[in-house]
This record gives sequence, C-alpha cells and structure tokens, in this order.
Amino acid sequence: MNSSARPAVAARTIQIWSDLLCPFAHVAVHRLWETRAKLGLEVRFDHHVFPLELFNGPHPRRGTDTEAVGLGQIAPEAGFRVWAGADDLYPHTVLLAAEAVLAAKAQSLRASELLDRALRVGFWLESRSISTRGVILEIAAGLELDLARLTDDLDNGTYRRALMDDFAISQGDEVNGSPHLFLPDGSSEHNPGIVVHWEGPWAAGYPIVDSDRPEIYEQLLRRAADQ
Repeated sequence: MNSSARPAVAARTIQIWSDLLCPFAHVAVHRLWETRAKLGLEVRFDHHVFPLELFNGPHPRRGTDTEAVGLGQIAPEAGFRVWAGADDLYPHTVLLAAEAVLAAKAQSLRASELLDRALRVGFWLESRSISTRGVILEIAAGLELDLARLTDDLDNGTYRRALMDDFAISQGDEVNGSPHLFLPDGSSEHNPGIVVHWEGPWAAGYPIVDSDRPEIYEQLLRRAADQ
C-alpha cells in the first residue's frame, strides 16, 4: 500500500491512529469513550495502528513508567499505574495485540472498540502482559465478539498484512504520531488538547504537560456526529 493511502473516514466516525502502549493514546481513548457516553452521541471509533516499536524498537519500561506518572497527574481517571508485574513479563512488543484489534474490526467496529479499550485498561491499570496470545484471548473472552473467529484469525495471521499496511501509512506525512485522530470532514488532531515537553532525556527524564484542554473532545465528537 502506498504510504499516502490513508483510508477515508466514514460518516459519524472518528479514525484513531495509535499505539496500545502510548500513554497519550490511553488518555485520548479514555476521553473519547467518556465524552461520547456523556453526550449520548452515536459516533464510532475506527482503530488503526501507529506501531511505535517498528519505528523505535522494543517498548522500554522506563519510558512508559515515567509517562504514566506524568500523564496520571492530568488524567488520573484514565487509570494509570506504573508496571506492577514481574520484570520479565513486561510487554516490550504489542504487535500481536494490535493485530487482534484489527481482526476484531473485521467483525465490527464495536468489537474492535471494546477490545482496544480492554487491552489498554489491561496494561495501564492492571499490569497485564498484553504481548502474549493467552492474555489477549483472556481479555477478549469477556467481550461481545466472536472469540473462536478471533482466535483463528490470530493463529493464522490473517490481519498481519493489515497491520503492516497501517505501518506503511504511518511512515508517510499525514499521520503524525500516536494518537492522531481524523474526522469525516478531513480535519484532524494530533494528541488532542495536550502540549508536552520532556525534562531530561526521553525514557530517563519525565514529561511535563504544558497545557491540557480536555474540552476539545466534546468539540471533536460533536463535529463527527454532524458529518
């Protein structure tokens, strides 16, 4: 797939490009879910993969821990915890989990929304090793989706090509990072409402949030609902 060929956004949909281990994406997805429920809007979330590990290598625990502490101060309701599991269970890769979200999307956008959200909560709040097949399927088992079909798709790598197609698009100029939200009217917001800088080197220092405007999510959802 050409790196510029990002799929069009369907009506009443927000297209979300993100990585499961990106704390900024965790904040964005949490705020999208909570604001959509508060407003009672029928807007769907179409998840795509911005695979940070394919750009930067394995996810470092120090990076996610320090970012969790920094972002937990502005969005504690999202449920942030530093990694509390055994060191050797830390998920340095989440490609299989991302592939599972794409496989769930082939069932329905609702199925992929539920699995994406549950995987994020599993990692950020419950310190579950979402890199492993067993944990992914355990999390999926409690959701409204076809578990047998999801299992078969994972075991056959049915949506691995879709993941790599998303990676190809991510290397282009249109998607700027995780998270990046696209609306049906052609507009987009990268890391909505949050401006941040690092104090010290990345993964060794810590992030400082310069400004945060959570009200932007109501604006984004209302615009998407009207299109």
